Amino acid sequence: MLPPEPDLVRDIAEWLPRQRWFGGKDGPIHELAIGTATELHSGDPALHHLVLDVRRDGATDHYQLLLGVRRDLPDRLRHVEIGGHCGDRPARPRLYDAAHDPDLTRVLLDAMAREASVGPLRFHHAGGARIRTDLASLPMTAEQSNTSLLFGDEYICKLFRRLSPGVNLDLEVNLALTRGGCTHVPAVLGWIELDRGHGAPAGGEPVTLALLSDYLHTGVDGWSLAIASVRDWFAHTPPPGGDEWAELDASAAGGDFAAEAERLGAATAEVHRALADAFGVTVVPAAEVRAMAARMNTELTGTCRTVPALAPHAKALTEAYLDLAARAEPLPVQRVHGDYHLGQVLRTESGWTVLDFEGEPARTQSERRALAHPLRDVAGMLRSFEYAARYLITKAGTVPSESGPRLETRAHAWAARNRAAFCRGYAAGGGPDPAAHSVLIRAFEFEKAVYEVRYEAQNRPAWLAVPLKSLAHLTA
Repeated sequence: MLPPEPDLVRDIAEWLPRQRWFGGKDGPIHELAIGTATELHSGDPALHHLVLDVRRDGATDHYQLLLGVRRDLPDRLRHVEIGGHCGDRPARPRLYDAAHDPDLTRVLLDAMAREASVGPLRFHHAGGARIRTDLASLPMTAEQSNTSLLFGDEYICKLFRRLSPGVNLDLEVNLALTRGGCTHVPAVLGWIELDRGHGAPAGGEPVTLALLSDYLHTGVDGWSLAIASVRDWFAHTPPPGGDEWAELDASAAGGDFAAEAERLGAATAEVHRALADAFGVTVVPAAEVRAMAARMNTELTGTCRTVPALAPHAKALTEAYLDLAARAEPLPVQRVHGDYHLGQVLRTESGWTVLDFEGEPARTQSERRALAHPLRDVAGMLRSFEYAARYLITKAGTVPSESGPRLETRAHAWAARNRAAFCRGYAAGGGPDPAAHSVLIRAFEFEKAVYEVRYEAQNRPAWLAVPLKSLAHLTA
């Protein structure tokens, strides 16, 4: 049995701001209410699903919580307890975040397998999917805005902590690609949704609560593989008697990444074709392209005011945007990934897999759903190669500081080699050839670099040198 609602609300309001997936750490919670409370499992332990309505600064956000209730809380769950255990109230139930309790998370698998309906909650499985219900779960530690549960080495279940109106982009896109037979995304097995009108965020569609997919346990993320390659290249010693060009031949190191970069480019092109088949392609007029270039220049002007270190590059960036506007012509646009980088891809035994189609978290739902030219994703990946090339230089203590100028030369060589390989693979895989759209891809990449400069200045000042140094090379 749950405690009285005032006590429950007080305990959750005190606990919530300490969770890393809570998006309101920059200000106080003015009001917290329980939008829905649904019992999913009775007894000891019990499981309740809550939707929390959190009001801050006049706006209301919605979060989901799997609330566990036990008479006695085992040590393994005390780190996720909600509210302290009061010695003068020994009969009070112990509350905790049940996403960490494998005894209760099996309830989710069972409900999806049965396609159950419990109150406003609807559980689904994809057509033809058979879901095992005997697997224990383990929360992943790397998540920030969501919580992902690993069920054995079979499934991964992403719980969307902060809820948005309508179908979550990750579910919408992955389900469409799964149904279309795309082999470069994890197959969707099931999902959970909340009926509209039952304490859910406003909107005309059910709200996505969770997504269950195949877990690619043999996969290694692209960022880790790229960093290993850069490390190997930095450690490589050219043969005696070599000339200055040896510092630019990134293929000489044993951990060359270019072949993988080329395969990743081809896989990206296949995903873009699958997205076009699933959601269609629209052509926007040249006037919209000119308006897009103007928006890019406005963002540049604003960023130069807040980050003066960008100003030396402003002339070259403005010229790129003006060039795009001058050459504007009707442009095909479609659904794209929206937040594409090396951390969003996995290399598995069967090839590259693309993850997380939610778009940039800081943008609104409508902005993340906006159509774009597929080369915007390509530009995002090209920027990611620049970051990977310079990560070890930026990370304090990773390399000797006196080696900085030499390593910057090597970083540029590594990035250039892998950028070219990725673009080559993308064009060979059927995507629009970046070399044939140099004006467009250059504008997209500069737009992304301006965003990086603004982000790093606000959040990671020590990283500001990464986009600035890469811009120095790209605008030279």
